[in-house]
Amino acid sequence: MVMMNDYRRSWALRYMREAKDELKISQKTSEPIDLIMDAARKAQAAIYYGMGDPSYIESIVNGVAEETSFVENPILRCLVEIERTLQRMESLPVSASEEALTEADEIVRVASKIVDLLTSKD
Repeated sequence: MVMMNDYRRSWALRYMREAKDELKISQKTSEPIDLIMDAARKAQAAIYYGMGDPSYIESIVNGVAEETSFVENPILRCLVEIERTLQRMESLPVSASEEALTEADEIVRVASKIVDLLTSKD
């Protein structure tokens, strides 16, 4: 069981709620790419808050993502894949919002499961 303080738990849950809400709203707008990216980044932030200090986790993930193509540690591999997906999404044209929505939906789904595990008080 991961020990998490209330501050990190509340931020992880808040970012997760916002990510899900922004993803839903993005499906109803004409130019959703900004909302889609915000939702995906918030889902990523939710994971980082759930795991510890977000800036520390981010620096580790970014360093590994830039340095190596294969990551052995399954948790780190998941975080690196999310980061690489987000980087690809940032370069998508506005016309590719359907592709971005699919990618973001997957990130939010995975992040939700991770955050649920990290924030459970069992």
